[in-house]
Amino acid sequence: MRTRAELRKLLEPGVAATGFDLVEVELAGSHHHPTLRVYIDSPAGVNVDDCARVSRQLSALLDVEDPLPGHYTLEVSSPGLDRPLVKPEDFMRYVGETIKIKMQQPMLGRRNFSGRLVDVTADHVVIEVDKERFDLTFEGMERARLVPRL
Repeated sequence: MRTRAELRKLLEPGVAATGFDLVEVELAGSHHHPTLRVYIDSPAGVNVDDCARVSRQLSALLDVEDPLPGHYTLEVSSPGLDRPLVKPEDFMRYVGETIKIKMQQPMLGRRNFSGRLVDVTADHVVIEVDKERFDLTFEGMERARLVPRL
């Protein structure tokens, strides 16, 4: 089975060919019934027809490349209000906003950080949690998401 990074590299050109940006790729579900989730976006937004078009494009690619063993479900959707943040550019768009980050390993006794995104560099972000600032590396992140304003 391929890693998320490998799946991302495989799928990104197919998503781009339809005029969208690949936001994130996730493998979810059980080992017996996996789901490959592909989140797409564009400046104009994403609708159901867009998701269907990208799904058809990726289905053809996945049939040829066969990156996952056995049967799986492909889901293509917009990133939603709590969009995943993956690349440094994603984080840069949301400086000043509230985000949630889960680290792969504990840092100062915690893995979860929720606070205001203060700064972004080439290899880490600065997040302010309860008036304390933390430098969190991209490499050490398990996942990051925008916290929607309600």
